[in-house]
Amino acid sequence: MIEFFEIFIDVVLPVFGIVLLGFLLGGRLQLQAQTLTRVAYYVFVPAFIFEAIGKSNIPLESAARMLCFITATHLAAAFIAGGIARLMRLSRETVAAFVMIAVFGNVGNYGLAVIRFRLGDASVAPSTIYFVAITITAFVVCVGAAGWARGGSKGALSGLVRTPALWATVPALIVSNGGITVPLMASRMIGLLADAMIPVMLFALGLQLLEQKRVEWNTTVWVASGIRLLLAPTLACLIAIPLGLGHLDYAAGVLQAGMPTAILVAIISRENDIVPGFVTSVVLVSTLVSLVTLPLIMVLL
Repeated sequence: MIEFFEIFIDVVLPVFGIVLLGFLLGGRLQLQAQTLTRVAYYVFVPAFIFEAIGKSNIPLESAARMLCFITATHLAAAFIAGGIARLMRLSRETVAAFVMIAVFGNVGNYGLAVIRFRLGDASVAPSTIYFVAITITAFVVCVGAAGWARGGSKGALSGLVRTPALWATVPALIVSNGGITVPLMASRMIGLLADAMIPVMLFALGLQLLEQKRVEWNTTVWVASGIRLLLAPTLACLIAIPLGLGHLDYAAGVLQAGMPTAILVAIISRENDIVPGFVTSVVLVSTLVSLVTLPLIMVLL
C-alpha cells in the first residue's frame, strides 16, 4: 500500500497535475486545444520520436519483437471488446465504439510521461516505439470500425500515411542502426523541440477534457473503461510471455497497454457519428479511473 501511494504521488500526480492546469486555466485564458494539439502533432511529436529512437541504439530484431508484441496485444483487445459488446446486445455503432476504445489508449502525452517517471530515461525509446505502433494500429482499426458502422471514412487511410509521426520513425531507425551522426545544429534544434512535446501535450489534454461537456455514468461506460484499463494490459502480460522481451521493454509495453482512452477516439467518433456522447464519457471516466489503475499496474510490475 505504501508503494502504491508513493507511485501515485511521485509518478502519476506530476503528470496529471499538468493536465489539471490545462483544465483549470483553459477557460480563464481563453485557450483552444486545437492550436496546441496541431503544433504538437506536426512539430513536437516528430522531433520527439526522432530524438528518442535515433539515440536509442535499439537493434532492428528487438524492435520487430516489440512491434509484434504491442500490435498483437491491441488487435486482441479490439477483437475481445467487439465480442463483449455483441454479448451485451449493444447497437452496431456502440460495438464499433467498444472496438475503437479498446485499441486506442492515450499512449502519447500521458503514457510517455508516466512511463518515463516510473521506469527512467532508458524507457523512453521502447515506449516511443510502442507509441508509434499503437497509433498506426489504432488508426487502421478505428477507420475499419467506423466504416463497418457507418459505411466508411473517406480519406482517413490516406491521412494515416501523411501522419508526421511516421515521417520521423523511419529516418530515426536508420540513424539508430546506421551509425549516422546528425549535425550538431540540427541535433540541438530537434532536442529543444522534443523537450517541449510532453508538457505541451499534457496541457493540451487538459484543454481537450475541458471541451468535453457531457458525461454519462452508466454500466456500458464502466465496462468499456474496464476493457481499456484492465483487459488490454492483462493481454499484454500474456502475449509477452513467448516473445522473450527484456523487463524494461515488457514493462513499458504493459503500461502503454493500460493507458486511458485517447481523446482522438472521441474526435473520430464525432466525425463519423459513432455514439459520440458515449465515447466522450469513456474518455473522461477512463482518464479519472487511471489515477488508480496505473499505480496498481506499476506495483505489480
